[in-house]
Amino acid sequence: MKCDRCSQAITEDEKQEHLGQVLCEDCYMDALSPAKACDPWAVHSAKTFERQQKGPVELNDTQRKILNILTETGGIRPEDLAARLQLRAKDLTREMATLRHMGKLRGELRDGTRYVRLWE
Repeated sequence: MKCDRCSQAITEDEKQEHLGQVLCEDCYMDALSPAKACDPWAVHSAKTFERQQKGPVELNDTQRKILNILTETGGIRPEDLAARLQLRAKDLTREMATLRHMGKLRGELRDGTRYVRLWE
């Protein structure tokens, strides 16, 4: 059997059902908890956590790579960033949402095209 969203092969005991769809575990988690870049509570939580740590929050390797690319390019289209990092779009979206909550990056329109850039 295959996941109805990503077409990945899954076994009977791995399948999850959601709104009439048969999903793999990853797609099921995305369906239940989609990444949201504009989430005031997540921003508040990230800032509070950073204050409690008395310093910057530790980033994972992918997040550091994203920030390095944004530093060197001055901004990049999300699809180009995903290709450069060899990430699926949904994985990049989740990492960017986390960085957005921390106030590290933001989106902007350039001539009608969506770009991601450092939050300065």
